[in-house]
Amino acid sequence: MKAQYLFLPLILGLLSAYSLIAANPVTVPAGVSHDDWGALLQKYVDDQGLVAYGDWKSQPTDLQRLNDYLAQFATASNSPATGDEAAASLINLYNALTVRTILENYPLNSIQSLAKPFETKRLTVSGEEISLNDIEHNTLRPSIGYRAHAVLVCAARSCPPLQRFAYENETLNPQIASVYRTWLGRKDLNLFVPDEKTAEISSIFSWFEVDFIQAGGTRKILAEYGPDNVKEFLSGKDYEITYMSYNWGLNDQGAQGRSYSRIRMLWDRILDILTFWK
Repeated sequence: MKAQYLFLPLILGLLSAYSLIAANPVTVPAGVSHDDWGALLQKYVDDQGLVAYGDWKSQPTDLQRLNDYLAQFATASNSPATGDEAAASLINLYNALTVRTILENYPLNSIQSLAKPFETKRLTVSGEEISLNDIEHNTLRPSIGYRAHAVLVCAARSCPPLQRFAYENETLNPQIASVYRTWLGRKDLNLFVPDEKTAEISSIFSWFEVDFIQAGGTRKILAEYGPDNVKEFLSGKDYEITYMSYNWGLNDQGAQGRSYSRIRMLWDRILDILTFWK
């Protein structure tokens, strides 16, 4: 990792730790339809995973369509979803709630500009108020492990790209595998240079290293899902891993987030910490 960014994973790890103090696991009702969410993704997300937030916000019908989709999760059920159905619903729920949070505050340059963006409980799910952290850290990471990190999109330019489809129970495993390959195939997000024996990968692999260790280690995951043209390179161990600096600028198709600076991100997070401890 570049020397000037060595402290960032530590800071973000500490922020993640303090945010989980009161988090709870999330259950979701069985039988949720993801058709509307998939249609909205098709309409407003491009092939780079960027979102047309400005266009979306200007369409009251589609804003309501998103709200109606999320409303399906509100009521507690005597037979909650389990297994892949629960995982698919939780992934869609996380991404849809993130998008709605941005739309409610748009225009903005980063989700980090919001006070406690991942800690705030923003939605009623199965009769309980939940946050994005409740979904990710206390539910999906314990249930599907490292696989969560390719599919949860936190509205940042360095996130794995938001896909143009909803996750579904019947196709969840191949969808996750495909999304991992897409993520690792993006040279702006993960860069493999066999001639220099280096792999400069997303900081996500550093922040959540414990999840990748439980799956056999980061190198195993890179070899499994990395681009075909570097499969042989990644199947060996004779290369150095470093981590890309993380761009928290908004994943907007427009101008928002393009010039969001790391200094501004750190300042936003310092303000967030001060607000938390008040």
